[in-house]
Amino acid sequence: MKIPFVDLYAQYKTIKEDIDAAIKNTILNSSYIGGPAIKNFEKSFAEYIGVKHVVACANGTDSMEIILKAWGISDGDEVIVPAHSWISTSEAVGNVGATPVFVDVEANFFTIDASLIEKVISSKTKAIIPVHLYGHPANMFAIMELAKKYKLKVLEDCAQAHGAMIDGKKVGSFGEAASFSFYPGKNLGAYGDAGCMTTNDDALAETIRMIANHGQKGKHHHLIEGRNSRLDGLQAAILSVKLPYLEKWTESRISNAGIYTKLLQGSPVKTPLVKEGYKHVYHLYVIKSDQREKMIQFLKEQEIETAIHYPTSLPFLPSYAGRNHQPADFPVAFANQSKILSIPLYAELTSEQIQRVVSIINSFEHVPF
Repeated sequence: MKIPFVDLYAQYKTIKEDIDAAIKNTILNSSYIGGPAIKNFEKSFAEYIGVKHVVACANGTDSMEIILKAWGISDGDEVIVPAHSWISTSEAVGNVGATPVFVDVEANFFTIDASLIEKVISSKTKAIIPVHLYGHPANMFAIMELAKKYKLKVLEDCAQAHGAMIDGKKVGSFGEAASFSFYPGKNLGAYGDAGCMTTNDDALAETIRMIANHGQKGKHHHLIEGRNSRLDGLQAAILSVKLPYLEKWTESRISNAGIYTKLLQGSPVKTPLVKEGYKHVYHLYVIKSDQREKMIQFLKEQEIETAIHYPTSLPFLPSYAGRNHQPADFPVAFANQSKILSIPLYAELTSEQIQRVVSIINSFEHVPF
């Protein structure tokens, strides 16, 4: 039985009729750029997250850059980011001319260690970007307290955490602004690149909307230099079909993760933990293994696909080699590099498939190498 890491076609089959109708309707109306599909999705997603404004854009990376630009963050400024994330988080900072300042992550939760943030705050620090990595929220209460103390902006990176919560409050509604990605493999994914920004700040919403649409406030009325970062009508229509299913899919992810955790007790791997009061939406189910490379090969031989998110922590990427970061600077993120492994986890994953993955993992320690 081959088990893919993710099966987007399996999801499509469950909503095929609605998706096909949405695509056909978009084509019939030639509603490709702008139009009601965009407005409908923005309104629905704002209600889902619990914020006043959603501004759609082309992708999650753009959304972070646009927000940072709207805040005036640029050359000479610093933005605090976690040492363990996808490069979009730090890349967005560099692309507006600012410097990403890395902070190590919590040992058991992969999110930025809020207790270490204050040590790196300087007169140049302008913002913090907490990442709700793998679907587990960062410690937003502590982060918001620090931000208030030092008058810093907070931009939540929610690319992997659609619907994640802390004490019943959804991520994307804590900071002054938040970034979402709807890349196809996300918990709420489009059929191409897509993203959005959320905020409760009316003025910020107006500015980021202008930046994303060539600095326009009305057609041909360019108040500022912006960029072309628009969500297209097809993706908006697809996302609007999918959004009502998100909670159901999320509960399936959580249920499947729970089965993994239960069946992997006593196994040769360490399973992910969840903080009390936090809702982990399991964009990824990430285990740790001291023999990861051998385990990857072992699972591959059994036709079980895996992935590594991410093989190199941000400070140790060639992009930042000039900063001469050492393993001791980020001991948790550095140690995770050689141990983390993402195994198949999605709403459509069957109990039989989960049991097979677990069976293979549990047999790993008995295999001579």
